[in-house]
Amino acid sequence: MVQRLDGGQPVIALAGNPNVGKSTIFNCLTGMRQHTGNWAGKTIACAQGTASWNGQDYTVIDLPGTYSLIAHSAEEEVARDFIRFGGADACVVVCDATCLERNLNLVLQIMSLTRRVIVCVNLCDEAARKGISIDFPRLSQLLGAPVVSASAARRQGLDRLMDEIAKMASLPASETAASKTFAPAALLDEETALSFIAKAEKISASAVHFSRPDSRSLDRRLDRLFTGPLTAIPIMLLFLLGIFWLTIWGANYPSALLSSLLFGIEERLLALAQVLGAPAWLSGLLIQGMYRVLAWVVSVMLPPMAIFFPLFTLLEDLGYLPRVAFNLDPFFKKCRACGKQALTMCMGFGCNACGVAGCRIIDSGRERLIAILTNSFVPCNGRFPTLLALISMFVVGLDCGSAGSLLSAAAMTGLILFSILMTFAASYLLSRTLLKGEPSAFTLELPPYRRPQVLRVLIRSVLDRTLFVLGRAVIIAIPAGLLIWTLANVSPGGISLLSRFSSFLDPLGRLMGMDGVILTAFILGWPANEIVLPIILMCYLSAGTLTDYESLTNLHQILTANGWTLTTALCTMTFCLFHWPCSTTCLTIKKETGSLRWTIAAFLIPALTGMLLCITVAAVCRLIGLG
Repeated sequence: MVQRLDGGQPVIALAGNPNVGKSTIFNCLTGMRQHTGNWAGKTIACAQGTASWNGQDYTVIDLPGTYSLIAHSAEEEVARDFIRFGGADACVVVCDATCLERNLNLVLQIMSLTRRVIVCVNLCDEAARKGISIDFPRLSQLLGAPVVSASAARRQGLDRLMDEIAKMASLPASETAASKTFAPAALLDEETALSFIAKAEKISASAVHFSRPDSRSLDRRLDRLFTGPLTAIPIMLLFLLGIFWLTIWGANYPSALLSSLLFGIEERLLALAQVLGAPAWLSGLLIQGMYRVLAWVVSVMLPPMAIFFPLFTLLEDLGYLPRVAFNLDPFFKKCRACGKQALTMCMGFGCNACGVAGCRIIDSGRERLIAILTNSFVPCNGRFPTLLALISMFVVGLDCGSAGSLLSAAAMTGLILFSILMTFAASYLLSRTLLKGEPSAFTLELPPYRRPQVLRVLIRSVLDRTLFVLGRAVIIAIPAGLLIWTLANVSPGGISLLSRFSSFLDPLGRLMGMDGVILTAFILGWPANEIVLPIILMCYLSAGTLTDYESLTNLHQILTANGWTLTTALCTMTFCLFHWPCSTTCLTIKKETGSLRWTIAAFLIPALTGMLLCITVAAVCRLIGLG
């Protein structure tokens, strides 16, 4: 359980359904005085912060969003147990004013646990636009609890909320004792559950009024477009194409600028090492090895993530991503997997480690494992540079001019579709073999379409996703740089360890339609997929450090001079799509599953799949005489 701060200040719990603005209220109340950590014995992350009001500090706990206290998932269990045993001085239940009836079910369940409840009805401005009005005094009377109206995005109603929190926290325990003892099993009883629903309907009917019966007609029209049988998938593909094109086109300049800056620092560090008289091996190891790999990972990884994650979060904020899960649910159901896997798969496009961590939203342990084991089947941002370079050189061609980026994005979308199909196939095979079982039912809310809060989207995507992933990659890139420089510069018998290793792997690489150098680059690129191409160049050019290329034309000349053909490029792209997850993702899998056995399985399944596909592609290319 989350411990109170040293000052013994009052503890406030924030509960509510997903997508009701609970985290927005938390951020408004606590500002930057917050941190995130895992619950004891669980992998569920919680946010804890400090709010100040009239000279008093309060510890605010942002509980996981849940529709019910019937614990089907770890999130629901955490929320229920904290409300029941956490000793909160007040529990603020955040509701959505646009669909109050559904939210009241959770309010009534929480009130059966504790009478220290304050109901915060959020999104009142949105409800007013839709012609929904709420009689708050009547609602408070029917519930027997304080009710506060709020529009957290506009910071309206939060002062009154803090006033109510201060009043509630100051009351002695005897005045807020629960009206009845709560037994978790009681909520599982159909009659008891139905009574909560019936009471929520009755309260809502008495307190909520609709001035326009067609207040949700726009949402319904958009849903017919975004979830319609004929339009849903094409629109989803257009969104995917647009995101990839923006990521590809937008990352070029900042990546080049960042690379110039970081490698400029490398030159100054080398000059400083020479002035200080540092041995060549030491400056090579520390600067041309560790620092160069670090600079490469940051310059190539950061710009695409800084574009992709905000775009992804923007679609999430708009309310479109739940529609993606709705559209793909029938396909995952046929694979005996969970429709929520669609969301974790989408997160994997930004970073497979984030996708694996996102699998916590899947209630069933069996289906969660399927999602974790197959998340690496979709390419992350780290694989985009290699895929795009090979597409541009060998598939689209270097003479396409301004249309090249659009054609590359279209080709990339085709590869993504293939990776999604392979995800379905792998999920189906796992559900029939290692992880047998039937697909479980789950609640998927289609929230109303909302105007995104751009500033909040940028902050959330940069802090929670981009910097989190980059930080883990940086930690692993440093020792990787040390290893790569050592292999390239230690040469017993006049032949470097790197050359010996790639020669050893050459027969297997040729069988897969590649060569030993390419296979070596993928193995040494385990810490970060961004350095695969630089390692290939380093091996071909017999350089002692990671080597960049001047242009795609220059890169194409180097590769073809070393025996690359269209077959080589196709097999390399196939293996880039399907090979072992990076080190950051492997660490996340180990943390989420708590099992070395499943971590090894998550490593081997995509790797063996990629090897078999490459052998097949190479055999087909040889059969049809493709160069």
